[in-house]
Amino acid sequence: MFTTVLMIEKPLAPADVELVTSLHGDEQVSFVVLMQPRGDQDRLLRAVDDVALGYLDDAAHEDREPEGDDATPIAERALAHSLEALRASGAEAVGRIIDKHPLDLLRTVVEETNADEVIVLTAPHFVEEFFHRDWTSRARHKVGVPVLKLFAQHD
Repeated sequence: MFTTVLMIEKPLAPADVELVTSLHGDEQVSFVVLMQPRGDQDRLLRAVDDVALGYLDDAAHEDREPEGDDATPIAERALAHSLEALRASGAEAVGRIIDKHPLDLLRTVVEETNADEVIVLTAPHFVEEFFHRDWTSRARHKVGVPVLKLFAQHD
């Protein structure tokens, strides 16, 4: 069985599930999903990304996302939804919320599960990607397995 660590920041859309579960053809895949609560710590960067992608309504939206402990219940629901969707597609899936140090946790999970790969499934983050500060760029220096970046579907 092929083991994939899947880092996400929002619930998986049906197209996301189809993409990650079909990458290895007919080979059975087991997923360990790591869900990062977003909060508003990167609100300015997300607004720049939204403008670059043409999502002007999203960039101008003033409501703040919950932070810290307030973000956890939302992340837990997103994780539960994503695990259910992966399991419904026939894949094995377990997961957890990232509470601190996402890349350290990623390295630990890869080692503990003997993962074959890491998939980072996020919205485009142009500023972070340009400066190689995005999860994918940083993860490639932390784990000893291939790291694939995929773009999540925008709802």
